[in-house]
Amino acid sequence: MPHFIATESELAAHYGTPAKPATVKVSTRITPEYRAWIEASPFCAVASVGPEGLDCSPRGDDGPVASVIDEATIVLPDRNGNNRIDTLRNIVRDPRVSLMFLIPGSGTVIRVIGKARITADADVCAEFARNGKAPRTVVFVGVDEVYFQCARAVMRAQLWSGGHADPAALPTPGAILEALTQRGIDGAVYDSEWPARAKSSLW
Repeated sequence: MPHFIATESELAAHYGTPAKPATVKVSTRITPEYRAWIEASPFCAVASVGPEGLDCSPRGDDGPVASVIDEATIVLPDRNGNNRIDTLRNIVRDPRVSLMFLIPGSGTVIRVIGKARITADADVCAEFARNGKAPRTVVFVGVDEVYFQCARAVMRAQLWSGGHADPAALPTPGAILEALTQRGIDGAVYDSEWPARAKSSLW
C-alpha cells in the first residue's frame, strides 16, 4: 500500500513553490484579454457542489457559450438538456461554481471561479433566444477569479489532433442504457432515434 499525502504542508513540500507566471495570471476581474477568450469559446464545463456531492456538466452553443456582462459578471443560458438539472439544483443550494472554457484548436484553457444565481425572468431569457426559442433559465456568475490554465494537459492529450479511440468501437449510449436496465431499454432503438430527437430539441 503506498503512502498517501494527507496534509497541505506535505503536498507543498513535495511540489515546491510555483513559478511567478502561475500566480500573477490570476485576476479578480475579467480583463479585456480574458474577455476575448471567454467570448470566443463555444464550450465550457461547469463544476458545482451540493449536499449530495459534486457535479461537472458540459455547456455548448453555436456561438459564444457565455456572455460577459461586465468585468465581474458572466452569463450562461441554460439550453435544452436531459432535465436532470444537477448543476442548477446545486447552485440554488450552494452558489460556488468553477467554469472551464475551451476553444477547439487551442491549448489554452480559461478557468473562472465564482458564485452563481439562476433567473427564469422572461425578458432576460428572451435576450438569449436561439432559433426563436429562449432558454429555460439563465445563470449569472459573479466572478471571484479568472486565469488561464497551463496548456500541457491539452497538448499531452492531443485533444484537437485526432489519433484517439474510434467512437464507433466503443459502447453507444443506447448500449449503456440497455445494459444498465437489463434490456428494459432497447439500445438499438434509442441510438437510431437519437439523431432526429437531438435535431428537433437542440434549442
